[in-house]
Amino acid sequence: MSYEVKKQILDKIKEYDKIVIIRHFRPDGDAIGTSKGLQRLLQLSFPEKSVKVINHDYSDYIAFLGDEDEEISDEEYAESLVIVVDTGTLERVSNENARKGKEIIKIDHHEVDIPYGDIAWVEDWRAACAEMIVDFYLTFKDELKMDKLAATYLFTGMVTDSGRFRFSSVNGDSMRLAGALLDFGIDLESLYANLYLDEFDNVLAKAESTKMIKMTENGVAYIYISQEYQKEHGLSREDASNMVSLMNEIKGSIIWIAFIETEENIRVRLRSRFVPVIDIARQYRGGGHDRASGATVLNQEEVKALLAEADRVIKEFKENNTGWM
Repeated sequence: MSYEVKKQILDKIKEYDKIVIIRHFRPDGDAIGTSKGLQRLLQLSFPEKSVKVINHDYSDYIAFLGDEDEEISDEEYAESLVIVVDTGTLERVSNENARKGKEIIKIDHHEVDIPYGDIAWVEDWRAACAEMIVDFYLTFKDELKMDKLAATYLFTGMVTDSGRFRFSSVNGDSMRLAGALLDFGIDLESLYANLYLDEFDNVLAKAESTKMIKMTENGVAYIYISQEYQKEHGLSREDASNMVSLMNEIKGSIIWIAFIETEENIRVRLRSRFVPVIDIARQYRGGGHDRASGATVLNQEEVKALLAEADRVIKEFKENNTGWM
């Protein structure tokens, strides 16, 4: 089945002179790495085609990978094949003009029940959507071309969405695909420096923020980042969201959550080990992956309710399982 849908996608790519690649809003490393990696792959393989990555927001965190392309006219969309990557539903696209494409292809690794597109290739067991593009390249290696730049984009997607290859979704195939990219000579030292080094002020803010971490009765670690705190410390929305990583090394806390206050609502980042959190996220307007999900709550009552549900999940898991830390 996988080969057949990949062949359909390749045939469609060959059919079109104009291709537009779109990803989800509030992009992470996988969304940007996958879209730019696929663009570079297609530009190398089909230099006569126009292949653009067009979206309406970006990420400072991944800005080192370079800019995306300028908007095009409705007429051009109507002549284009639109490929939407790393996006579970069309409601989450960063570019609403995706719907104006002549045909839409979906390439994604999220667990969602809402299909879209004329062709959909979904492998929800993948650690990153970028894995799928590497697999696509290797499947049709006799027709497609890869270089160091494309490999760097795709490796960025893989390493960020897999938690540096630590998440449970990582398997042997993940490592083999990563190895195929490394063979192109990726500069890992520079890549990791761009991804993980931080400004001195941000490091100090993170250190201070650890004092705000709280714990529920059964071990849910959580932090609430108010708008006032964000302004006081000059934190971007991205900086505040990344505070969730402050709690990933606490023993006994197998679910950890960051609440980020915005003008409209409260964004929630849920992370876990041993136990899934995606069902909790779905109860609060969200989704994602088993152990890395996002959600949205509207008020403090929902904050308390979400924490209570996470605490119940941990309690039940700890009572019925051993070997967790």
